[in-house]
Amino acid sequence: MSFSKLGLRAELLSAVTAQRYPSPTPIQARAIPIILKGRDVLAGAQTGTGKTAAFTLPMLQLLSNGSVGAFNGRSPRALVLAPTRELAAQVESAIVTYGKYLRLRSTAIFGGVGINPQKSALQRGIDIVVATPGRLLDLVGQRSIDLSAIKILVLDEADRMLDMGFIHDIRKVLGFLPKHRQNLLFSATYTRDIKRLADSLLNKPAMVEVERHTVAAQTVNQCAYRVDKSAKRDLLIQLITEGRWHQVLVFTRTKHGANRLAEQLVRRGIDATAIHGNKSQAARTRALAGFKKGSFRVLVATDIAARGLDIDRLPHVVNYELPNVPEDYVHRIGRTGRAGEEGEAVSLVGADEVRLLKDIQRLLRKEIPLQPLPELASQPTDNVGKSECTTRKWRSPSRKRPANGSTPRRESHRGKAAGYA
Repeated sequence: MSFSKLGLRAELLSAVTAQRYPSPTPIQARAIPIILKGRDVLAGAQTGTGKTAAFTLPMLQLLSNGSVGAFNGRSPRALVLAPTRELAAQVESAIVTYGKYLRLRSTAIFGGVGINPQKSALQRGIDIVVATPGRLLDLVGQRSIDLSAIKILVLDEADRMLDMGFIHDIRKVLGFLPKHRQNLLFSATYTRDIKRLADSLLNKPAMVEVERHTVAAQTVNQCAYRVDKSAKRDLLIQLITEGRWHQVLVFTRTKHGANRLAEQLVRRGIDATAIHGNKSQAARTRALAGFKKGSFRVLVATDIAARGLDIDRLPHVVNYELPNVPEDYVHRIGRTGRAGEEGEAVSLVGADEVRLLKDIQRLLRKEIPLQPLPELASQPTDNVGKSECTTRKWRSPSRKRPANGSTPRRESHRGKAAGYA
């Protein structure tokens, strides 16, 4: 199927062609025609399925042809709620890209940056607002935005918003919206909370679901090390230094853990910084920019903060701590091995994480090879840090411990970090 078969207007087709998209993804092929009919939609789609275009393209068409009412010069007609600043910025960027041949205006509003430029953008008149719930409510409270003309509401990554505790903010936002509107809810999972939200929000919705993405790219070499929790940091340092890894994205479960690990790496001479929800938007932008240009060798991130990160040719991803949700493992390692480039995903598995590893393997329907532990810094190990992840079969967890009394060799320079007091 081609995009021309979906009923999109010429300006949108030109924008899609400029992006060189060969054909619609399954979620786009199924959702776009339904949304164009004005129906409410409950869509099950993960990151990487093309879900942003699935709601952005029909939303732009409905707004541009006046089928949801004409622009009154001030109040937005469409609202997209997103869980994180990065995702909000990414969605708004997609709106600009797909709508470049249309006379529609959009803006992204989120916390962590100055509020006055956002007020100015709203005062100039906006068709589409992409927002995080907290900052949106701040602007509503200051009477800087009027939501009474909203005709299309999109909840993007609704399950993430609920995980982050935004349900009360979401319900407050709903209270400012007109009763009659089109509602689109996109979620990677169908939890009890999502069902409850959908039941209260959607009116006879069309169910659109695509097969869950549970397969990692063939270009990603995966492996795991069974290692005591106390030895994870030293193993990570050795993998980075002896493997000569120049760019590594490391995942932790918590914000505090991300900060602590980045600080520890800096003290051991490795340039590192952390990115998570407690950082200001300016700090997060600086950290990502520094990582991309090589100022930082390691970026330590939480799952939520990594949403929306786009890093070209990232060679290494490390799961310092395995995620509690198996699908998040696929999202994590999907940051590497893109555009045909080879990448490596390494997991450091503690004794309390064996069950999580088994859950991940069950989801992937394959075993993740276990690598033997190197003797930490005792002698050079040429194969450490290189892509031999697919050469060994998984075996029962070993009780072998790292050599005692050893520490990784330091690099000759001092590390540096961003945003640490």
